[in-house]
Amino acid sequence: MRAVSPKLVPWLANFNQQMEQLLASGFKATATNAREGLANLTKGLVTDIPAIAQVQDEVVAGGEYAVPVRIYHPAPEQALPVMIYYHGGGHMAGSVTVYDPICRKLANATQYIVVSVDYRLAPECAYPAGVNDAYHVAKNVWSALDMRQLNYQRRLVVAGDSGGGALVASVTERAQFDASLIIEKQVMIYPSLDYTMSTNGITDNATGYLLQTAKIGWYFDNYFQHAENRYLASPLFGQFTAKLPTTLMITAEFCPLRDEGIIYCDKAQSAGVEVEHLHFDDMIHTFINMEDLVKEECQQVYAAIADFLNK
Repeated sequence: MRAVSPKLVPWLANFNQQMEQLLASGFKATATNAREGLANLTKGLVTDIPAIAQVQDEVVAGGEYAVPVRIYHPAPEQALPVMIYYHGGGHMAGSVTVYDPICRKLANATQYIVVSVDYRLAPECAYPAGVNDAYHVAKNVWSALDMRQLNYQRRLVVAGDSGGGALVASVTERAQFDASLIIEKQVMIYPSLDYTMSTNGITDNATGYLLQTAKIGWYFDNYFQHAENRYLASPLFGQFTAKLPTTLMITAEFCPLRDEGIIYCDKAQSAGVEVEHLHFDDMIHTFINMEDLVKEECQQVYAAIADFLNK
């Protein structure tokens, strides 16, 4: 029988009650309160912020936008491989600041240099601005590391959660046909891969589990502002070849995006890609931003990513 973790039940009950009261009082979703919501959630529930040897800010210039990045080097005296991380937030929220503790944990756990990307957000910068920024950083990350004179290995992986997972999949789909961009592995945590919202998870987990299906639709309406074909923009319906990177997919049972990740795994495996799939049968979307409630599960995520990347 499906059941949300008891660790999350009291928090969800309180959240759902508060949302009912807000809506009854005339609450209107805006980019501002979406950003505040994710920032406050993460700040309140990811309170263990580890030290890391070196943190530096840089920009990846030369494209249509000079993309700010934050670089986390867990062992500056060593040349380490590189992970680009695209934060979540529905293409509208999130930032390198919000995801600072998560990227610190990733760098320490994996012993990779983590490059966290402050890509442009909707509605101010609609599709495909964020995708273009994500790809530009993947292509030119070495210049940012050289600017900082960092020790690194020229080995690249990409990772992200939710909307950032969508950027991962968009980048690696395009990179299949770009001989100048070699991505060894990709990690996606409950990614958003289907902008048509056509999978069963969208209806199975529509309400009550933090991320609501109606909110996803609102995010997408802000992201796509020029009548784009959302099917063609969806990584789930893109091209799958054996040139895709080795993949780690992390999904959650009570996430509306659950089945998008599962279907992606099936398609990638059918194309000849090596895929690992870690499914949490009692978790919700965004649970890595709620670490204080689900510490063991978050530790499992970081350990799984470290194991996957360092095989």
